[in-house]
Amino acid sequence: MYEYKTEVLYTKTKWTTDKVQENDIVELNDLFNQRSQEGWELVTYSYMSTSLQIKGATLITYKRAK
Repeated sequence: MYEYKTEVLYTKTKWTTDKVQENDIVELNDLFNQRSQEGWELVTYSYMSTSLQIKGATLITYKRAK
């Protein structure tokens, strides 16, 4: 059996470009490493943009054995 955890990682507002920023990558890596240390394994992720694509979020799901 597994237990699952889902969380939302909000992206920063992007006014002039849709390119990823270095600090966004660092934040995502830190989050993945933290969850891994807690025993969580990444299952899936999905980017959700707003209608104006100014700001969005990533829905992240993890699992770990009970």
